Amino acid sequence: MDSGIDQRSKVQVLYDACNVVFSQKELPTFQQIHWLKNLLDSMTAVDVGIDEFSFHHSPFSSSKIIKGLVCGQAVSEITYLHIYECKNFSMGVFCFPAGGTFPLHDHPNMTVLSKLLYGSVHVKAYDWVKVENSSCRRIGLAGTVTNSIFNAPHEPSILFPRSGGNIHSFTALTPCAILDVLAPPYSVDLGRPSTYFYDMPIPTLPSYVILEERDVPNDIVITTAPYLGPPVVAAGDEQLMTR
Repeated sequence: MDSGIDQRSKVQVLYDACNVVFSQKELPTFQQIHWLKNLLDSMTAVDVGIDEFSFHHSPFSSSKIIKGLVCGQAVSEITYLHIYECKNFSMGVFCFPAGGTFPLHDHPNMTVLSKLLYGSVHVKAYDWVKVENSSCRRIGLAGTVTNSIFNAPHEPSILFPRSGGNIHSFTALTPCAILDVLAPPYSVDLGRPSTYFYDMPIPTLPSYVILEERDVPNDIVITTAPYLGPPVVAAGDEQLMTR
């Protein structure tokens, strides 16, 4: 007998909502984005298979997984936990060690929702005011959207192609993790590469900077690790499971 209680995991609920919103032909409405933001706001580290409290030397070795959870405090490099990806959106978690920095980068023609699951992170974010291409590299004036410290719990951030802080960086002040939904995902073949930038302050305009495109930083190291949270059943897979 159906009790009427939703038995889906939170990550499954988030996937289902993203699939509805980002698989439609129309652009998402304000109400739909707000719906996704509320779902993201309810997520915690354990909902995506991370133990934010335990300390271990090796967070991903089988002997260091506590109750099937990744030990977030033991991450020594920026580590990406891949949850799901299709042509319309992707879901994943970036785990940071204290001091880990993800340099300024953009999100071309993308909508991104981010939730700080635990810890503290310094976020800088900009939007273009005026940009031009110089020797095939972009350079221009950008306005500051935020330059502040986020402490969990913190409401989800939303950025759009031209607003909300589309170009941002993260510096972890403590071990932390950020759950990201990218719509659509990065794709070099489809003209959505990740581009990195230098930011140069303008003393006479404190709320603005000059952004200049740069090569991929040599010192950025991002590793991957298995996602250990509840499985996501993608649309279409449900029918296969019930046959």
